[in-house]
Amino acid sequence: MANKTARQNQQHIQIQSFNAQAAHAKRTLMTSSMMLALIGVLVGSMLAGCGKQENGAQAQGMPPMPVGVITMAPGSVPLSAEAVAQTEGAKEVEIRPRVGGILLKKLFEEGEPVKAGQAMFLIDPVPYQIALANAKAQLAQQKARFEQAKRESQRLQALVATQSVSQREADNANSDNALATASLAQYEAAVREAELNLSYTTVTSPLAGVAGRFELSEGALVSANTSLLSTVSQISPIWVRFSLSDAELAQLGGPLTQKSVKEVRLVLPSGEEYSKSGQLNFAASGIDPQLGTQQLRATFDNADKRLLPGQFARIRVITGQKDGVFVVPQTSVLNSDQGKFVYVANDKNEVVVKPVVAGNWVGKNWVILSGLETGDKVITDNIIKLRPGAVVAPHPVGEAVASAAPAKHESAGSAK
Repeated sequence: MANKTARQNQQHIQIQSFNAQAAHAKRTLMTSSMMLALIGVLVGSMLAGCGKQENGAQAQGMPPMPVGVITMAPGSVPLSAEAVAQTEGAKEVEIRPRVGGILLKKLFEEGEPVKAGQAMFLIDPVPYQIALANAKAQLAQQKARFEQAKRESQRLQALVATQSVSQREADNANSDNALATASLAQYEAAVREAELNLSYTTVTSPLAGVAGRFELSEGALVSANTSLLSTVSQISPIWVRFSLSDAELAQLGGPLTQKSVKEVRLVLPSGEEYSKSGQLNFAASGIDPQLGTQQLRATFDNADKRLLPGQFARIRVITGQKDGVFVVPQTSVLNSDQGKFVYVANDKNEVVVKPVVAGNWVGKNWVILSGLETGDKVITDNIIKLRPGAVVAPHPVGEAVASAAPAKHESAGSAK
């Protein structure tokens, strides 16, 4: 009986615990519902406030965005094309020895100017001095034989007249004299060759220019006409080699010639334009079939040695001028899937998109070939903030700062 009463009490306690948990869950759910309802009321109030602010702003009307504009007027621009170019020495020679031997001394400074005929290297001259002395000794011997043969020929020729000797002996003496004369010329040539080889032991520069790097070292054994010792480049004037494609040549009126090019300008890697203009001194007579380009070369005065062989730069070739085109800043020309376009302010000061066809650059401006008309107001600033149809307050670019200053004063006065 006692056990039964204990079980009933335990079941009663479990039922009360379950009811308590259910009541707690119900209270939590009601609290969450009330919080969600409160959040909804707050969000609705905020949206209503924002709507009222937007309606108030629309009712008051925001001022149009000020933008700088350039009024288009047709003009003339140089008819030109630009290409990547590389400088090279007008004359570049490799310094190689004309005789072999031990290289005793370097007689120049690498990278420094050298004059035409200046000594650059000295090859051991002793073997060639000995060869010259030997050639001179052989020449002296041959001169003695020549004199002897000459005297013998003259003597026998006199004896033939008195029939003291036969004509055959006189003829043999004349032949010996002729052979001695020929041998004398041969030994004289050998002496000149030995003198020339001895002079070649001093390796000189064939032209004036800038010396390159010494390729070997003193004490090295060099071979005649094969060992490369150094190079010399003539850099004043300096040549600039470049090429233009078929499309670029078509814009200039066709393949270039020395007569069709009016001016050649060089733009240095720093963006600065070289102070002196050049002249076209070579134009290939055909188009390279592999590259589809015309090979060209220009020459520039380089007395101050500012340009060095191997430099990369940009070259601008001018063949004339093109009339009736418009020029706009590069920042005003935008790109889209349909091509390039600009923003224009119309008569109602609304932003209008105008597709354009751009040509080359002139300084920091685009040359517009078509798409614009005289009087169009091309917008030059605040480009990112613009949208087609938006109302703007255009002003000339030069007056942008002047028009912005009064606006600050007015806003300051209204704040007071």
